[in-house]
Amino acid sequence: MRRQLPINAMIKQHLKEHSSIYLFVCVLFLMGVIFGAIIVNSMNLSQKEDLYYYLNRFFGQVAEGKIASSTDMFQQSFLHNLKYLGLMWILGVSIIGLPVILVMLFIKGMVVGFTVGFLVNQLGIKGFLLSFVTVLPQNILLIPAFIIMCSVAIAFSLKIIRQLFVKKTSNMDAPFSLFMRYVTVFLFIGVLAIVASGFEAYASPLLMKNVVELVSK
Repeated sequence: MRRQLPINAMIKQHLKEHSSIYLFVCVLFLMGVIFGAIIVNSMNLSQKEDLYYYLNRFFGQVAEGKIASSTDMFQQSFLHNLKYLGLMWILGVSIIGLPVILVMLFIKGMVVGFTVGFLVNQLGIKGFLLSFVTVLPQNILLIPAFIIMCSVAIAFSLKIIRQLFVKKTSNMDAPFSLFMRYVTVFLFIGVLAIVASGFEAYASPLLMKNVVELVSK
């Protein structure tokens, strides 16, 4: 019977075994961010003006306090993130969803890059400050969550493929233990999503209101 490794040793072993996957996923996400920023620069003046008009309306609502309640924002944010991460998790189980997982991560990076790029492009240093308090805080947790979920889903799918095509008579409980570890990772990612959504709902609006007042001056 194989001795169970401590959690920190398991994490180190996991990162060592799948370092190439994590590197590829990080590069893919970074490419999405860069592509999102490029899209901002490729927009014509009319498109930028339309977006900036809606942005100004949103700033006005924030300054007047006409935004959704923190509870509603938390529920919407958490459900959105959970659905996105949950879909990645399910696609990892399905095996055939590997390309879709990569596309989803690229889109996530592209959204972050576009949001920050547009704010900085339109508002300069004030836009950077605004993105720093509205985009960065929750994404400090969400970006690692998406990267981990994508990497683990890819690793899980590859292991299942190996077990399907490379038959082994010993260690028959391996698929079940592998799946349980996969479930555990998703639960951990869910906790990160809860914390990130809580910050986005309860802390970000206060920070954003202060920065919007500064930007409006």
